[in-house]
Amino acid sequence: MNPKSNYTKITTHVLQEMKLKSEKIAMLTAYDFSMARLLDEAGIDIILVGDSASNVMAGHTTTLPITLDEMTYHATSVVRAVSRALVVVDLPFGTYQGNSKEALNSAIHIMKKSGANAVKMEGGREILESVERIISAGIPVMGHLGLTPQSIHKFGTYVVRATEEKEAAKLIEDAHILEEAGCFSIILEKIPAKLGARVTEEIKVPIIGIGAGPSVDGQVLVLHDMLGITQKFSPRFLRRYHNFNEEIKGSVRAYIKDVKELDFPNEREQY
Repeated sequence: MNPKSNYTKITTHVLQEMKLKSEKIAMLTAYDFSMARLLDEAGIDIILVGDSASNVMAGHTTTLPITLDEMTYHATSVVRAVSRALVVVDLPFGTYQGNSKEALNSAIHIMKKSGANAVKMEGGREILESVERIISAGIPVMGHLGLTPQSIHKFGTYVVRATEEKEAAKLIEDAHILEEAGCFSIILEKIPAKLGARVTEEIKVPIIGIGAGPSVDGQVLVLHDMLGITQKFSPRFLRRYHNFNEEIKGSVRAYIKDVKELDFPNEREQY
């Protein structure tokens, strides 16, 4: 089945329809025009302009350093390339936690400048005021629970979250809180598959998983990880669909060899 034949444009309403029809939702990250165009033409449902750009584009070890202006730049580049997919942009660390007025200003800034369709925010009850304020301004919000990379210094590790009963109960409660606040979808990251299934059953909005098992409504991966461009990051939930790391280096080595040996450019490649 060609995924592009079903919907000409993915909206938050379409995602809800997909959940009701038990049609799985496919989501990937992108940070630039060229990659985003390829993803959109291939029929991806959601493109996340993730703060993972801090890692894969800028080389930081965490997502924390990336700024609102940098996220806006990446989002603007992606939006220019997309005609079908829903484009969601991460609000970066420090732009919404603890100050709902600043959160609203951050969301308005990134939406007006980039033309994206929605923002994503990490956390549950602790960011409720910010979520409600942004949604009340007419900006769609995607939630994010479980492993929340912006809180790495709080957790101190990237291990599986919500394995203990108390934390699992809080995650379920937070999912209900985000749904009631008006979030159109929630990402669950690196949690037990059984918990992912339970949340998906209890919550009416689409649940997207990354390391949350097969029973959620859709899946998301970081593009550079699934294409094998990055190699050091190898969690259990990651499936590499290609090894562009070796392919790109092989192509570059061939180019270097041709230049050094005066094989490039040949007679057909000059004026």
